[in-house]
Amino acid sequence: MPLIAYSLILFLQSNSASPVDLPEIEHVDKVLHAGAYGLLGILFYRAYRSRWPNASGWTMANASLLSAAFYGLTDEIHQYFVPGRSADPWDWLADTIGAMLGVVAYHAVMHYQSRKAPTQSN
Repeated sequence: MPLIAYSLILFLQSNSASPVDLPEIEHVDKVLHAGAYGLLGILFYRAYRSRWPNASGWTMANASLLSAAFYGLTDEIHQYFVPGRSADPWDWLADTIGAMLGVVAYHAVMHYQSRKAPTQSN
């Protein structure tokens, strides 16, 4: 459910003709794209992990990255048709890089936790 809810939030934000006013900092929108899609990548990973618990971590990481990047691509295409918005390939690149960073970070945390898990001894 968190993945679906967050995807809906991203869609509604993209459907808005006038996004929120951003500070006058160069490329701040790309940082926001990366952060938003970093979280999306993590949510895809969590969803895949709960659905396919026996899949390898790298399989889930790759599937999560591809899914988030594809969602970002469809989001940019969607914005092309929204009055007052435009499709920007640099935004999609920021989305993809953010998704990659989020997925790698989450994968690293999961790997660390699995190695740190206590072993049972009698």
